[in-house]
Amino acid sequence: MDIARLEAIARGCRVQIERMLTHAGSGHPGGSNSVADLLVALYFGRLRVDPKRPDWPDRDRVILSKGHAVPALYAAMSRAGFFPESQLISLRKLGSPLQGHPDRNALPGIEAATGSLGQGLSIALGEALGLKMAGSPARVYCILGDGEIQEGQVWEAAMSGPKLGQPSHPLDNLCAILDYNKIQLDGFVTDILDLEPVVAKWQAFGWAVQEIDGHNFAQIGKALDQAEATKGKPSFIVANTVKGKGVPWMENNPEWHGKAPKPQEAIRAIRDLLGVSEAAWDEYLTRDSATKAVVDELAALEKT
Repeated sequence: MDIARLEAIARGCRVQIERMLTHAGSGHPGGSNSVADLLVALYFGRLRVDPKRPDWPDRDRVILSKGHAVPALYAAMSRAGFFPESQLISLRKLGSPLQGHPDRNALPGIEAATGSLGQGLSIALGEALGLKMAGSPARVYCILGDGEIQEGQVWEAAMSGPKLGQPSHPLDNLCAILDYNKIQLDGFVTDILDLEPVVAKWQAFGWAVQEIDGHNFAQIGKALDQAEATKGKPSFIVANTVKGKGVPWMENNPEWHGKAPKPQEAIRAIRDLLGVSEAAWDEYLTRDSATKAVVDELAALEKT
C-alpha cells in the first residue's frame, strides 16, 4: 500500500469537495471531509471495479448510506476515471447527474439512491445476499453515518445481517463501515442520542467488529484485509473520524455539517488543506497551476 499516494489523492479530493460545494452554494462539507479517506482507501486500494464497465456484474459495490456526503464519493469516482473531473462543478445543478444525494439512474457507478437516511444497510444486505446466491466473488461495502444509525431500520438490518443466508450463504461478503465523526445535523451525537457502546452493540448482534482511526490508511487497509478474511459473518468497522477533517476551522464544528463555504472561505480551506501558510500562498500558486486555476475560478464566483 502506497500510503503517501493515498494521502495525496485524499487531499486532492478534499480540495474538489470545497470547490464543488462552493459552486453549488449548498451541501455538506463536514461529513464529506470526514469520509474522504475511507472512500479513497476503497477506490484506490481495494475495489474490483472497472470505470469503463460500471455495470460489470462481478464488480464490488459501494453503497454510501450517508448520501449527503456524496461530494466525497463524486471526487473519488472522478479521480478513478468514472467521469471527467471538470463535471464536478455541476453538483446539484438542474439536470446534472451529480445530484445532492446519489442517484443510480443518473450516474453510472452509483449503486443506490440514498437520499433518505437509514436505508443503505438494508439495501446492502439484499445486494450481498443476491451476490452470494449467484456465486459472485463481488463484495459489498456500506458506509454509514453516526447520526444515521440512530434510525430504527438500521438496527433491524444490524440484527438481520449475521442471520441472513445462513447456513449456506453467510454474508461474509459484506463490510459495513461507520464514519464515526461524532457530529450530526443538530449537534454532537452524545448530546442527542448517544450510540455507545457502539462496538459492543454490533458485536452482540453477531458482526465481526473492528475499531480504527478512519484517517490512518495503514489501519484502514489492515481492517479491510481482516474483513475480507472473515468467514461466516459480515464485518463492521467503526472508523473514528473528524468532522471537517483537514480544515482546522471546520473540524469538530457542527456549524459545517450542512453549510457550503463561500468563495473566500473555500480558498482559505484549500490553502489549509494543502498546508500552505498565508504568507507563502501567492508564491505557491505560481508553482501549482492546477490549484491556481481552481482558486481563480472560485475568486471569479465572488464577483458574480
